[in-house]
Amino acid sequence: MVNTTTTTPIRLDSNAWPRWILVLALLAGNVALATGPWFVRLADTGPVSSAFWRLFLALPFLVLLARGTGQALTGIPKKTLLLVALGSVAFALDLSSWHIGIEKTRLGNATLFGNAGSIVLLFWTFIITRTLPRGLEWVAIVFALGGASILMGRSLEISTATLIGDLFCLAAGLFYAVYLLTLQNARQGIGHNIGAWSLLVWVSIFACPVILALALASGEPIWPTDWTPVVILFVTSQLIGQGLLVFSLRHFPSLIIGLALLTQPAVAAIIGYSVFGEVLMPVDIIGMVLVGAALLVARSRRG
Repeated sequence: MVNTTTTTPIRLDSNAWPRWILVLALLAGNVALATGPWFVRLADTGPVSSAFWRLFLALPFLVLLARGTGQALTGIPKKTLLLVALGSVAFALDLSSWHIGIEKTRLGNATLFGNAGSIVLLFWTFIITRTLPRGLEWVAIVFALGGASILMGRSLEISTATLIGDLFCLAAGLFYAVYLLTLQNARQGIGHNIGAWSLLVWVSIFACPVILALALASGEPIWPTDWTPVVILFVTSQLIGQGLLVFSLRHFPSLIIGLALLTQPAVAAIIGYSVFGEVLMPVDIIGMVLVGAALLVARSRRG
């Protein structure tokens, strides 16, 4: 799942970097994020607990990144901090719901539906502006509904539990949209020296206790006996994945970002097939292409 809270965290001139490095960073960030669900399944904790460790273990590194890039961790107005806290609760629910869904449905489905926040935001734009979709926006809506219907119908053919997993991942996409909207409003009250890394520090501080409380309430195992999957999860998803994306997102238009994002479900589907034996039928591929096209249009419209 891609965190696009802001696209201007590190004040580096894009001209200082060769274009191929920026493209490689964008693609590598998406590939790293796509491997996350694999290690969620391998973790011997519960799914919500793995979400906790993913954030908690990355927190000190986020602090170092914020300090190293000259971003302040203090001086945020209380009203703004309250918005960040509310957004962090939505983010905690997003990660928890997504990790539960990952264990119940196919990895390709989980990755696509987990990124559905862009489509939710497109719908939200129509509501707040009291306008109707136009042109490609209608295409995105039709594709999203058609593709989701195909994928969830196929999930129901496999198992009711798989369909429930799809719904958890769709709920994660909804929570992620709430998170983005809340953080977008919060950014308006933050000074220029508060960037993405410092904001992510505060998001993690607020979200970790919520996720831990949810894990405890569900009665799932918290402490891993094998730390390897959890450590790889936080390194790939939070440090490498989020780090490369936060670095590269500001250098590309939304259309390119959307195209790069589509590598995530493709990589996840390959992992699902090669590691977990999740076979995709032609109709599954059609559904994934439709939802992917809807995501692409939605993200390009947000830009």
